[in-house]
Amino acid sequence: MAAMEWFTPWFSVPGYELSRLVLQRAMAAVYLVAFFSAATQFRALLGERGLVPATAFVRRVPFRASPSLFHWRCDDRFTGACAWAGVVLAAAVLAGAADAVPLWASMVMWALLWLLYLSFVNVGQIFYSFGWESLLLEAGFLTIFLGNAETDPPVLTLWLMRWLLFRVEFGAGLIKWRGDECWRKLTCLYYHHETQPMPGPLSWFFHHLPKRMHRVEVAANHVAQLIVPFGLFCPQPVATIAAALIIITQLWLVMSGNFSWLNWLTIVLAFAAVDTSPLTGTPASDTAPLWFVVVVCLMTALIAVLSYWPARNLLSRTQQMNRSFNALHLVNTYGAFGSVTRVRQEIVIEGTDEEEITPETVWREYEFKGKPGGVYRLPRQFAPYHLRLDWQMWFAALSPAYTRGWFEPFLSKLLENDPVTLRLLHANPFPQQPPAHVRALLYRYRFTTREERRETGAWWHRTLVREFVPPVALSGQRGGRRPR
Repeated sequence: MAAMEWFTPWFSVPGYELSRLVLQRAMAAVYLVAFFSAATQFRALLGERGLVPATAFVRRVPFRASPSLFHWRCDDRFTGACAWAGVVLAAAVLAGAADAVPLWASMVMWALLWLLYLSFVNVGQIFYSFGWESLLLEAGFLTIFLGNAETDPPVLTLWLMRWLLFRVEFGAGLIKWRGDECWRKLTCLYYHHETQPMPGPLSWFFHHLPKRMHRVEVAANHVAQLIVPFGLFCPQPVATIAAALIIITQLWLVMSGNFSWLNWLTIVLAFAAVDTSPLTGTPASDTAPLWFVVVVCLMTALIAVLSYWPARNLLSRTQQMNRSFNALHLVNTYGAFGSVTRVRQEIVIEGTDEEEITPETVWREYEFKGKPGGVYRLPRQFAPYHLRLDWQMWFAALSPAYTRGWFEPFLSKLLENDPVTLRLLHANPFPQQPPAHVRALLYRYRFTTREERRETGAWWHRTLVREFVPPVALSGQRGGRRPR
């Protein structure tokens, strides 16, 4: 016990108990959303009859290259059970279960959440290729070593979380400054609110802010991402002030668009730098057991070694964003919007029940849940829930290369009226029987002006660019061909 009393002053830090409570419960909430997304979408996207079946992936990719429980078993029943098990476990932790059990059991709970979600990410292929997947795994791994109500928060874990937050913010700031010149000219937000992957219900209003305000937004973003993160490593109260500024800027992003749980998870990590002792005092907790001290120190050494590659990436002129350097997604690089598109294009999918295609054929449009479609439909708020198909549709509109492997199977599913796939959509125009043909058109979208909005009630204006995929039908149907 005397030896442990010597360890306590540097290993544990009182005054952060409330911050840890908020951080852990919010992490559990993010896990809950992520597993619910898997439970409701994985089967359609990556199931046995999904667009890109994970079963084929695990047959060709060895376990060591992509560790996952699904190398052992990858049928729909097992993946579904894992997703719902994640939902239940995350909900239990959110309700306080991890604080009601011994420290070792709490760590097991967090480790199971991390292992389950790693299993989905590592077989998720293009539908799980987003930076916030790795961010959740890295943050979730660190949370395993954050302790519970039995101990004060370990100072080493809190500093590693600040290091993670620093890389998220500073990496995003650098990729912008080094990338598109509109960031340096302070003009990127002339376009971004309109062309971002999935606008939210307030994006139209953000887009129509005065250009002077857009320049202020960009300048503030540079300060928040290139200067403020250094304050996370300063003594209190500077670290808390830096965390508060990051939280405020992230809430601004939450209001202006849909970026899954990226912004929310960044907010969660900021609490690792918030000293709550002015509110709660510094109550003494039980001394951390020696085994916990050893485990946290070993984990810190591992993260320190793995930090070499992302740190080098931050200093590189050829900086990469959203890359993992190991199969466990520990200590990754982050960043977004190194370039900003000036023109929004959207793929609109239509179907018809007519057997013969003529100039008079009536086509009916499929409506997606989140991505722009009908011009009179206000963009919805879905974040932190992640609409994976909608996001891939945005990438597909940028280049046909992003459709490889999944787009034609998707069209085939629509021709079959596959119920699992149709649950990914907002509206199916053929509820009674499948369409005879489907096609995809490429449109140029822009937000309506204030005048157009008053006159027409539309949020969007769209102009046909070209045919993206000509009319197709299932093999064996008259006049049709199967998507290839």
